[in-house]
Amino acid sequence: MIKKKKPDAARVFQALGDPTRRAMLERLSDGPMSVSRLAEPLAMTLAAVVQHLQVLEQAGLVMTEKVGRVRSCRVDSAGLDAATKWLAARRPEWERKLDRLGEFLKGPE
Repeated sequence: MIKKKKPDAARVFQALGDPTRRAMLERLSDGPMSVSRLAEPLAMTLAAVVQHLQVLEQAGLVMTEKVGRVRSCRVDSAGLDAATKWLAARRPEWERKLDRLGEFLKGPE
């Protein structure tokens, strides 16, 4: 049994930094599909698509499964959960800073 690594925000954001991977994730948000179907609109080789999928899978954003000769993939929420948790932990500080900036920009009343 292969143990799956817990996704971390750095890997998720790195994976999402590529427009091709974001497009693949968008297509998969409609539901699971085979790798060859996912590759259809992309102007790249199937091998390149598989490499992008590996990055998404390592980030916890996609899960793949091989049944017979067909490899299917689907969205995995674990990576998105890691990114959401990272953003939520920083939100209060960002909001305080933005509130202070808003007060400063308003100037004296």
